[in-house]
Amino acid sequence: MSVHRIRSGDDAFTAAIDAMIAAPLRPEMVWRTIPAPSRMAPSTWACTGEITVHDEELSSGRLVILHDPAGQESWDGTFRMVALVQAQLEPEFAIESMLGDVAWSWVTESLELHDADARELGCTATRVVSQSYGALAGRPSTVDVEMRISWTPEPDAAGTVELGPHFAAWTAMLAAAGGLPPAPPRIAPIAPTHRARAPHAAADEGLA
Repeated sequence: MSVHRIRSGDDAFTAAIDAMIAAPLRPEMVWRTIPAPSRMAPSTWACTGEITVHDEELSSGRLVILHDPAGQESWDGTFRMVALVQAQLEPEFAIESMLGDVAWSWVTESLELHDADARELGCTATRVVSQSYGALAGRPSTVDVEMRISWTPEPDAAGTVELGPHFAAWTAMLAAAGGLPPAPPRIAPIAPTHRARAPHAAADEGLA
């Protein structure tokens, strides 16, 4: 049985998803479909993804795509992308006061890189610093960043929404959080710009 919730007769959503998953992505990206939420829109699709280099997972996240043919006022459109991006950064980021601004730049630059025009774009970036004391003082400090992003894809001149660039943009956000430089599809980067790995703990299922 399909893990996705697609309303009968929603051919526009089915076609958009089919075209999206057929588009190439950068080689470090690994993704898989997961059960989609059932109450957020008439038709939904969801997946998880990881950026992996040399068998090391640098970042992880989740993407939910919503479609309501009637549109929703808060979306200002008929499609909505809801994304989660997580990474564990090196301890130096614990004192980086501009990390939120850096995370926001990962979002906007990733959308621009893939010509994924968007409106009603929002992002919440959360930094969690973990330090151990006493008997656990030997454990290194860790810095986790979690970004919750949502946006409405802009349709083209014909009114068609192409999801491929937006899926690629989410991939680019994961890559940026994982320390990889921008790269076109199927082009491997030279080296990470900062050290990162995916957090050990999975995020809760809620999305903003």
